[in-house]
Amino acid sequence: MKVKEVMAPDVETVRSNQTVKEIAQRMDRQAIGYFPVCDRGRLVGVVTDRDITCRAVADGRDPVATKIRDIMSKGVAYCFDDDDLAAAILLMEQNCIRRIPVLDHKQRLVGVLSLTDIARVAPHRLTAELVEAVSRETPLSVTINPAAEIQE
Repeated sequence: MKVKEVMAPDVETVRSNQTVKEIAQRMDRQAIGYFPVCDRGRLVGVVTDRDITCRAVADGRDPVATKIRDIMSKGVAYCFDDDDLAAAILLMEQNCIRRIPVLDHKQRLVGVLSLTDIARVAPHRLTAELVEAVSRETPLSVTINPAAEIQE
């Protein structure tokens, strides 16, 4: 099974020059905790509600003045839409992440693959292993898709 068969294709993004306050309010309104960060159509990072909490609020940063680029996660693991689902799951396990951006081979964001998406189609054992792996506090190492680098 390919990633594109399972991923959520309609993905909202944010820009790196938006403020923490803007994005926190948007997360609250939409009841979501994750946005890919794209500038000029290219993925440059991701921002989560945890990034906002730990890198902005806990550090005492001003949410009106702090830009998303200052707190977002960079060097993001990603997969391609035509990758096998098993390879994407392995990447998520290795990086302890619950969601992974999905790119096409022109480096455009075309979706996000989440733990929930996988749970709908994968065997229960595989889903349980993934949940256990992503529940670790820190990844063993960050593994960016070795097939290609994101072009900025």
